[in-house]
This record gives sequence, structure tokens and C-alpha cells, in this order.
Amino acid sequence: MGKTIDKRYEFVLFFEVENGNPNGDPDAGNMPRIDPETSHGLVTDVCLKRKVRNYVDLVQSDKSKFDIYVRENAVLNRQNEEAYKNTGIKQESKKLPKDADQAAAITKYMCDRFFDIRSFGAVMTTEVNCGQVRGPIQFGFAKSLDPVVPQEVTITRMAVTNEKDAEKERTMGRKHIIPYALYRAEGYISAPLADKTGFTEEDLELFWQALVHMFEHDHSAARGRMASRKLVIFEHPTALGSAQAHALFGLVTAQKKDPDKPPRAFSDYTISIDCGAKPEGIVIYER
Repeated sequence: MGKTIDKRYEFVLFFEVENGNPNGDPDAGNMPRIDPETSHGLVTDVCLKRKVRNYVDLVQSDKSKFDIYVRENAVLNRQNEEAYKNTGIKQESKKLPKDADQAAAITKYMCDRFFDIRSFGAVMTTEVNCGQVRGPIQFGFAKSLDPVVPQEVTITRMAVTNEKDAEKERTMGRKHIIPYALYRAEGYISAPLADKTGFTEEDLELFWQALVHMFEHDHSAARGRMASRKLVIFEHPTALGSAQAHALFGLVTAQKKDPDKPPRAFSDYTISIDCGAKPEGIVIYER
């Protein structure tokens, strides 16, 4: 493995959706998630991590150290069993090895092999226990800059499943879309936690690439047009950092150019970074 990161980072990501559903809520008929009090759109941290996982799985599929632990149809116990087989340690149901070095070896194997474990962490205390890892990268929920008005669009199914239904009226369906919204997500990267999971500078660069390009390989009719539009990175001079995260996030602002017009494009906003007010030692990168 390469060198683990030795600096703290925060980041702000702006991404957009046009005529799509960025993150449906299964408890609300798969409608776009919204804050019921403000009507701002929401996208969960879990959804964003899924996009990152899918991108890494796509571009690094031939490299074992970038394997993905939480993937579609994965059987986690099977993957946990491989840790015991490859380390030669005897597995006991639901328990980590009593020997501390052996327990650490099991967890280290999982971190070394799986990108998402050493990035986001994982709870691996299943029947085949590989421990619990707290990852260095954490997201908050993304929130739209303005209130959204989800629309319900009726669609028609022209085909039928069974011969007996051939003469019946065609069935109707519905899709939920947001005409346009620009979302803001904020995140944190801890160097001390990266040291524990083995999160490297190579992993960090791949993560930045994933944030920028993750929607390019995730298009679907349901999600409409989604794209990352701007990534702002704050790099601290040390592992512990030299400024509070909320103060850095406050340097990045987005304003709608015409307050009386509903936004329909990224060009309807102006995004500003107050570089003159940044604390000493902080370096700002834009992608």
C-alpha cells in the first residue's frame, strides 16, 4: 500500500438534476426526498457513497486492492470468510479471534482489500466477524439550494404480460421528477482515521475523481440528467487541521441570479469562494 494521507480535508460538492429523481424515498412512493418544513430537496449520504462505490468498481475493477465490499447482491459473510482463509486464522462464529494481533490482522486484510471499507468504514460483526471500522470519509445529506416542486408524470405501458390481457386497456404508470435543482453536499476526511484504515494518497485522488465523474456512468431514465458541477476542496496543513469545518464551508456561497425566476440551469447561479477570508495555512482547490 502507498503512503497514508497526513492532512485533514473538507470539501463541498455541487451537483444538479434536471427532469429526474435524484434519490427516491421508498416510504413515500419513491418520490424525491424533501425536507417537509422547507421543501428543499435532499439526497442521502448513503446514496452519494453508492455512486462513489460504483465509479471505483468501474474504473478499478482489475485491481484487487480497490475491490468493493458493499455491492449489489453481495453476500457479506462470503467475503468475510476470505479474510480468515487468506490469513490462515481459525474462524469462530460471531466472534473475532481472542488474540489481539490476529483480530487486527483480520480487520487489516479487509481494509487493504476493499476501497469502501478503508474509505467509509464498515460494520462487519456478522456471523463471520471481521470487526468494525470507522472510515475517514464522511458525508452529510446533500440539500438543494432552493425549494423543489416534485412533479408526477403519467406514463403509458403499451405492452402486456399475458395473452389474456391483450384486449384490455393499456396500464398507466407514474414517474416523479424534479424539473431542476442544484444540490450542495459537504464532507470531511480525517487523517487520523485514514492512518487506522490505510487510506492512501492514491485512494484520495481516486475519491476526488469519483466525485467529479460519478454521475457520468450512472445515467438512467429515472434520474434524468445529473452531473457534478463544482468541487471545492479545503486542505489543512496538518493531520488535526487548523480551522473549523463550518467556517470553511461558510467561505463557499451560491446565489441565484434572478430571485424571482425558478432555476432551470446551473448558469442561473453564481458560486463564489471568499479566498481572502480563508484561515492561514488552508489551501483551496477547485475541480
